[in-house]
Amino acid sequence: MTTASVAVIGGGVIGASVAYHLAARGWRDVVVLDRGLGPGEGSTGRATGGFRAQYATPVNVRLSLLAREKLCRFEAETGVDPGYSRAGYLWIAADEFELAALREGQRVQHAEGLSEAVELDPADVARLNPALAEGGIAGGVFCPTDGFIRPLRMLEGYLAAGARLGVRTEWGTEATGFALRRDGTISAVLTSRGPVGVAAVVNAAGAWAALPAEWAGVGLPVTPLRRQAAATVPCGRLPEGMPMTIFAADGFHLRVRDGRVLLLRPTPGREGRPFDVSVDSAWVREVTDIARARVPLLRDVEIDPAACWAGLYEMSPDKHAILGPAPGCPNLFLVNGSSGHGVMHAPALGHLLAEIMSDGTAGSLDVTPLRPTRFLEGDPNPVPGLL
Repeated sequence: MTTASVAVIGGGVIGASVAYHLAARGWRDVVVLDRGLGPGEGSTGRATGGFRAQYATPVNVRLSLLAREKLCRFEAETGVDPGYSRAGYLWIAADEFELAALREGQRVQHAEGLSEAVELDPADVARLNPALAEGGIAGGVFCPTDGFIRPLRMLEGYLAAGARLGVRTEWGTEATGFALRRDGTISAVLTSRGPVGVAAVVNAAGAWAALPAEWAGVGLPVTPLRRQAAATVPCGRLPEGMPMTIFAADGFHLRVRDGRVLLLRPTPGREGRPFDVSVDSAWVREVTDIARARVPLLRDVEIDPAACWAGLYEMSPDKHAILGPAPGCPNLFLVNGSSGHGVMHAPALGHLLAEIMSDGTAGSLDVTPLRPTRFLEGDPNPVPGLL
């Protein structure tokens, strides 16, 4: 049997962040276990790379502000540029009802220190994104410090910085179960390459996180949700620095990445196939039609089917992260359920969990709203609406 002080299950950007931050706080013999053959084979490699602090709940705004602070010194800490680009997020309201909801969210943002977020009238929206079709816009909100990040660069940075501090990453190693002591704590992680004796385990398994929790007898309400992305052929119709542009009514949004326009819109997953990551051709046609109606410059730009993809969000019931020790298994630590915000919040979540595991509590901000017991206590966060 090999041993480790901490085994992190999941080598995506959240797991890599946790491992790095633990090592930076002096933990030794940290191992990351991932069934993929190399970095980026899971959800991190399928993320679209948005970053925002425009949320409607205080804890999510605070997570973003901590993550942003860490992104600004990411290269100095890890040696890798995370690609943080302040292109902004532009939310568009079609009517006064949607505008009122965005305005309410902005009140929360201002109260948490995001003072640069502003409300826009239709002329302001047109100035920030002149490619949008005229009409049907009541106004919007905008934050200039939101923008874009490079998920795979962030993963690369945390893996490299962790390795320099002694973190071992075991690719092609699938966790298959736990050996439990009589008191319910975990003594070893069972893997496809043999058992690993541990003092603690971190569940960073993303959309698959419910299964490792189940091995410890812990009910973890995290479920997968497929999110699809359609990509145009390379074109120069829209500028690379265009803000992420989101229509509040239906969640349709678009951005430019590496010369292609990415078209995105939430859809339900496939019934009976929760982990399916195939791309639905009917959805591609639908989202393309929406894009051509709302952005006239795209009306004759073709979609590149080979460049389209899908990935999985790890959804919690209240669409907020689950962070901290698992109820009933105190040496299992959860960092799950980010509900589409995992990559952007990874710097903060890794930092905070390392504080919890080292000091018994998170000192950088109050993570009480993210405690794993909140669902059992009947005290979930309010489910966000448009934001």
